[in-house]
Amino acid sequence: MRPILFYLSLFLCIIGAPSLHAENYPYRSDYLWVTVPDHPDWLYTTGEDARIEVQFYKYGIPRDVVVEYSIGGDLLPSDKTGRLTLKQGRGTINIGTSKRPGFRDVRLSATVDGTTYRHHVKVGFSPEKITPFTKEPSDFTTYWQNAVAENGKLPLKYTMEPVKEMSDEVTDVQLVKLQVDRRHWLYGYLLMPKGASQGSCPVVLTPPGAGVKTIKEVTSRPYYQEAGMIRFVTEIHGLRPTLDEADFTDIRSAFSDYLEMGLDSRDNYYMRHVYLGLVRCIDFLTSLPEWDGRNVAVMGGSQGGALSLIAAALDRRVTLCVANHPALSDMAAGSAGLTSGYPHFKAEKGLYTEATLRTMAYYDVVNFARHISCPTYLTWGFNDDTCPPTTSYAVWNTLQCEKESLITPINEHWTSDATNKQQMEWIKARLKKGK
Repeated sequence: MRPILFYLSLFLCIIGAPSLHAENYPYRSDYLWVTVPDHPDWLYTTGEDARIEVQFYKYGIPRDVVVEYSIGGDLLPSDKTGRLTLKQGRGTINIGTSKRPGFRDVRLSATVDGTTYRHHVKVGFSPEKITPFTKEPSDFTTYWQNAVAENGKLPLKYTMEPVKEMSDEVTDVQLVKLQVDRRHWLYGYLLMPKGASQGSCPVVLTPPGAGVKTIKEVTSRPYYQEAGMIRFVTEIHGLRPTLDEADFTDIRSAFSDYLEMGLDSRDNYYMRHVYLGLVRCIDFLTSLPEWDGRNVAVMGGSQGGALSLIAAALDRRVTLCVANHPALSDMAAGSAGLTSGYPHFKAEKGLYTEATLRTMAYYDVVNFARHISCPTYLTWGFNDDTCPPTTSYAVWNTLQCEKESLITPINEHWTSDATNKQQMEWIKARLKKGK
């Protein structure tokens, strides 16, 4: 294990490229919060007090304002409130400690010139000791081995069509329609290095983030193809990605709760065909004559990060795994009033029953994580409220394979372009050579 701590400059969040989304600080914003924990890595031991310096600027000018704050566990209700008056735009909050491993979230608000501005910052307490709430069923391994074996009896069936408008001097793009089980198909864009010869290319499977949407980053990250890798970017719902946005909007309105569909049955849960489809994608990629016969990588973020980890556990052909802030992790923890991973199931919707909790255990990333054997690279941030750091640590602490981490405390639910390229370089450096 070789952990890497990578601390992003606060000001890079402001002056970064305008194409970035979901940033901690809005691009071209008039105001700026700066929150500086007194431990540079934002980490403390349980029982140790944490102090956070708070700064507020408008137009780059420090403002003496009253800051209202509340403090609570990661994605949990606040249990402490207070007020802080900034002097010359600065002040310090002693947020106290945590008696058990986990994260504390400091939520800030200040009203300036009639407008209320909000911010938050999370710090960790002995997170290396976080353990998942979710337990592994005794037949977890045999259940998935049998499911994969049965599904593997189906003949590999797909269609491919060239997409000239997306192809360029680096990449040939084809739209693939792939059968993943007896009833479901998925679409994906196959990004092939132009002029690739037989047996020359590693393959990289990129499952999608959550939602019902077209596949967006199709021709981005050309450095995979430039490095001689074949990349397969997929969706999971069987929706042709060439549908226009109006069609996706209509489908989304009727189909947005797919992660809840069939949750009371492990055999009928919506994500079953998605998980089996990961193996089918690898079947497809390893059937390509251009595949080098050695290297199969998976990489993705959020739901895609979860699916990458799951693929690595289900299919021993996967040789490298990269995942950002994985979703679908320790999902049942919310039933005990603890921090749960996306999609944050709600008890009031009847989603924490004996039947649903049983199903969750068969689909939770933490239970797949302990079965991964290939080298794995995991990235997450502390300020993420979509896939909270508590559940990322639950996954990280469960991994028993060779592993590396890139921890970016300031990040919410995003990774930088530099981090994305660094992940490709990590894959490239670990490719198996020779026959």
